[in-house]
Amino acid sequence: MSSPFFSNWGRTFACEPIAIFEPDSVQECQHILALARTHRKVVRAVGVGHSPSDLPCTTGYMLRTTKLNRLLEVNVEKRYVVAEAGITIDALHAALAKHGLAMINVGSISDQTLGGIITTATHGTGIQYGVISTHVLGLSILLADGTRVSCSREERADLFIASICGLGSTGLILTVMLQVEPAFRLRETHHMMGFHQCIQDMDGLVRAGEHVRIWWYPAADTMRVSCADRTVQPKQTNTNWLWDSFFGFHLLQFLLFLGRSFLSLNVFTTRFAAWLVKGHVVTVDDSYRIFNLDVRFPQHTTEWAIPYSNTQRCLHDLHSWLAHEFADRNGLRPHFPIEIRFSDSDDIWLSPSNGQQTCWIGIVQYKPYGLEVPFRDLFARFEAILVRHGGRPHWAKAHPLRPAALRTLYPCFDDFVRVLEDVDPYGMFRNEYIQRHIFGKTDPEFGGEVFRRDAF
Repeated sequence: MSSPFFSNWGRTFACEPIAIFEPDSVQECQHILALARTHRKVVRAVGVGHSPSDLPCTTGYMLRTTKLNRLLEVNVEKRYVVAEAGITIDALHAALAKHGLAMINVGSISDQTLGGIITTATHGTGIQYGVISTHVLGLSILLADGTRVSCSREERADLFIASICGLGSTGLILTVMLQVEPAFRLRETHHMMGFHQCIQDMDGLVRAGEHVRIWWYPAADTMRVSCADRTVQPKQTNTNWLWDSFFGFHLLQFLLFLGRSFLSLNVFTTRFAAWLVKGHVVTVDDSYRIFNLDVRFPQHTTEWAIPYSNTQRCLHDLHSWLAHEFADRNGLRPHFPIEIRFSDSDDIWLSPSNGQQTCWIGIVQYKPYGLEVPFRDLFARFEAILVRHGGRPHWAKAHPLRPAALRTLYPCFDDFVRVLEDVDPYGMFRNEYIQRHIFGKTDPEFGGEVFRRDAF
């Protein structure tokens, strides 16, 4: 048992649990749940704490899954693996590569645990590819009463569908059976386009490759389009210390630091960043290396999923709003880039892609040298536009929606609640985030943002 303090990766949320446990076996997990039942405490399972929200936070018991990190089974012929939920995606990449396998799709980072990305329906990009939870074939879960159960689309299907985007509230995920594919390389091309040309050609661009994502540099009015496809070509990497490290990290971070005091400098910094990446670039590498990005700096971030059919209208509205901000001497100055990704529809109850092909739009405000920056007004106005276009929030990221609004966005919201009440009637796995967003209960002492550390 370690010291009772927890902070997420971005240092934007923190909490002081009663105790933090790090079990390395199912039996130890069962003992922790038995202790929680005896003392009527909440248990929150946490991986590496990368979520930029208070989703991992609790004032009850925290159960760190980092020692539950073994790869248990590999079936090359049937293309699946079984791994403990605490394995990090980086470690999973390395383990799969030894067997000539790879994940089908990956998000922008691989720091999280497998259980973490499953329970939040984390996504990569590709209009014909579902969120990563759609690749899950089965789970084993430790329920609140200490019972270990298995579930899949054929066995305890409701529990399975609830758990593969369950926010850690259905039980403690012990193992994940994950569909994989033979290891592959991706050939990724980058090119710059003006905003209006990109929006006009949006559908053609999105469907031009298997994995397309777009970075929008609003102050430069340009979009960087990335298109990645499976290939058998030899590796072709592009690294340059001067551009990637000195200019792309150290100088940018210093400019972002100055931008805390001189807001107009953020416009120059965005244009400078767009200039750094303006060239046409081709890279060929192992799939996960192409999928992943260097996140570089701690940050505040929010991301929303809208129906793909609303993409062009939503981006036009965001462009009009930001143009107004840039024209105002005292207007908001967003950082860069605004990331735009895509996913196919699915049937997972709380997946933001439930029932619809989806465009994901995310915005960041970096914290240079770990220092705070204003972000609340920027995010609030951004979110208001996304909500108008049917936006559903990324569950791992902070958002303001409560049950009444979520119920209108998710047709199976009440089915999800029903499963929670069935498998966890006394709320062992309902931390403050779950109580607030799923059950509408808020601690008035903290104004609804229970664990936020900053004062902006």
